[in-house]
Amino acid sequence: MTQPQLEIQLIAIVVAAACALPGVFLVLRKMAMMSDAISHAILPGIVIAFFITSDLNAPLLILAAAMMGVLTVVLVELIYRTKLVKEDAAIGLVFPALFSIGVILIAQYAGDVHLDTDAVLLGELAFAPFDRLTIGGADVGPRAFWVMSVILLLNIGFITLFYKELKLATFDAGLAAALGFLPGALHYGLMALVSVTAVGAFDAVGSILVVALMVGPAATANLLTDKLTRLISLSLVIGIGDAIAGYWLAHFFDTSIAGSMATVVGFSFVLALMFAPNQGVVSVLRRRRLQRLNFAAKMLTIHLANHEGTPDEQRENQIDHLEDHLTWDAVFATRIVKFSEQRGLVKTAGKQLQLTDAGRVLASEAVVN
Repeated sequence: MTQPQLEIQLIAIVVAAACALPGVFLVLRKMAMMSDAISHAILPGIVIAFFITSDLNAPLLILAAAMMGVLTVVLVELIYRTKLVKEDAAIGLVFPALFSIGVILIAQYAGDVHLDTDAVLLGELAFAPFDRLTIGGADVGPRAFWVMSVILLLNIGFITLFYKELKLATFDAGLAAALGFLPGALHYGLMALVSVTAVGAFDAVGSILVVALMVGPAATANLLTDKLTRLISLSLVIGIGDAIAGYWLAHFFDTSIAGSMATVVGFSFVLALMFAPNQGVVSVLRRRRLQRLNFAAKMLTIHLANHEGTPDEQRENQIDHLEDHLTWDAVFATRIVKFSEQRGLVKTAGKQLQLTDAGRVLASEAVVN
């Protein structure tokens, strides 16, 4: 592995980790699309700060972008509070307007600098190692790596310091306010964090991958656990894993790194959606199938118990008779009998069905309940 390859992956790791942390709370607060709005709407802040400093690496760009991100949230909430439009519509109104202002400013006054819309949207991780940070004349590595490392530490510090408050405000904002935790201040603090993270990752990976890395890993992890600490840890692991896998996918097919990473993020989510232990589609279908079998087995025990010891037992408690009495077809009736036998609820003697003690208990409980 060459040094540029290593540096690209290190940048991808810190970007993925930095994006995953605020992404967890965006997903839990059902504000995932706010990351998309912020990642686009901060563009005017970057452009205006560039006009002031004439330096694409000036820290003022990050500060201005963060302020624009908070302004985006404020505008969305002001429009939403009018109750004339839904929140998603308010987001759809605000961020295209702000993003368009940024695009117009770039097209009119910054067309000759590396601040074009393609770079903003798509980024180019492969070029990130060429922008070096030098301290005292010494090369200390890619600038994007150090910028995102600082932002990652900022995110870790904010979440660690306000973990309890964030957790309470996320799941019960009313209780958080009653306990004096200022959920509004936490909300805007979190949005500022999202803005800083988005603008920090802009030049390296572009806004599309920022959104993918903020929402994808957290949404995937949310399908795998319902504990916040595990959710945060899983989001970090999944985000970093997706970033590394996306890089090597791009390397293998000689294609866009950001596009490959976003594709892997989507693929990971689909895998979790299908095979998550409790919430996955396969698990839900299996659980419904088992519920259907258990219900049918319970119906069978009730039917057998109802006719046990009666003159009709010989006729009613035959497998063939289930088709008439319970309106089951032959295949389903045979399947339920086998299922019930495996669970020790019934036993068969030829075509005759008999309840076991466990079957009688189940039938009795079902009738009582």
